[in-house]
Amino acid sequence: MKQDNGKHDWSWWKSEVITKWHNSSCGFKMETAFEIAILNSEKDKPLTWFFKKKDRLSALHPDMSYTMINIKILIKFGGELENAIKCRCVEPSSTEDYINAMEGITTRTRIGKTWTKIPMESKMFPKISRDHRRPERTVLKCHKCGRTSNLANTCAKKTKKQ
Repeated sequence: MKQDNGKHDWSWWKSEVITKWHNSSCGFKMETAFEIAILNSEKDKPLTWFFKKKDRLSALHPDMSYTMINIKILIKFGGELENAIKCRCVEPSSTEDYINAMEGITTRTRIGKTWTKIPMESKMFPKISRDHRRPERTVLKCHKCGRTSNLANTCAKKTKKQ
């Protein structure tokens, strides 16, 4: 289609996409793709993710206002990230405000990121093989007489004077 029509701006392409593919099945596919996608800040870049969602919504609902599009996208952030962005921005905010808040939160905090779980056994308690046994206890014996019944401090044998 691009080879046939040449270079045009986004509004022209948007109208062409709406006229060519705006039927019920394509709309359903685009809507389910929008509903499934949630921002994963470890994999997705916030700016590109936001504009993909904005383009999808504007193609699905061309008569929707920008504030409604921003609110629908804000819901797709999910959980803590959505709440953090709502706290930073006043409700009727522009797209730039939402993007700046989203990038600031995802780059400076761990909000919206998953934790890698390390099993406790491998980290805290290394496995010891069964062949590894404690060394045998040494037998205590007297240094004066050599018997095991007593020690040098209680031995009855007299020490040799030099």
